Amino acid sequence: MHAITNSGWVEVISGCMFSGKTEELLRRLRRAEIAGQEVAAFKPSIDDRYGTETIGSHDGAKWEALVVDPENPGPEIFEALNGEQVVGIDEANFFSENLVSVCEQLAEDGRRVIASGLDMTFRGEPFEPVPNLIAVAEYVDKVQAICIKCGEPATRTQRLIDGVPAHVDDPTILVGAEESYEARCRNCHTLRTD
Repeated sequence: MHAITNSGWVEVISGCMFSGKTEELLRRLRRAEIAGQEVAAFKPSIDDRYGTETIGSHDGAKWEALVVDPENPGPEIFEALNGEQVVGIDEANFFSENLVSVCEQLAEDGRRVIASGLDMTFRGEPFEPVPNLIAVAEYVDKVQAICIKCGEPATRTQRLIDGVPAHVDDPTILVGAEESYEARCRNCHTLRTD
């Protein structure tokens, strides 16, 4: 809670795949815990890459988390909370637009909310609800990876299907890691349209 305003706030960590979003989320949660603050973490049920009840980063760091319904996360999140001052939410891009009002309510209740997620789809388009969450957040950090092709700062997520860029009409959500995605810069990011 801010000392002057006596209010909570929302922080968003966004960027492309392999940019360190979850790593930064976990770093902030660890620091809050070191400071003696109670922490609760949540993730969408669709993401089971690092275990069903664990937030995990590609570098192997992990944090115990409660799995919640991505379509309607509010009831499960509010029911699970027991006075925690800090709430971490990973993979915000897998949640419905309901996540924005949930984060706002958590902040209005005096909590520090830290959400991480992709800000763009593999097509390079806004990945809701993250852009709307960014709009209402007090603090926003956009992190970058390194383009796997040219070494420039990467802001795009390149989806690959059998080593070939995905088609523009492929489904937006496909849970995966190194086997399905690469970090790319604007110039090296491509989509199949044939």
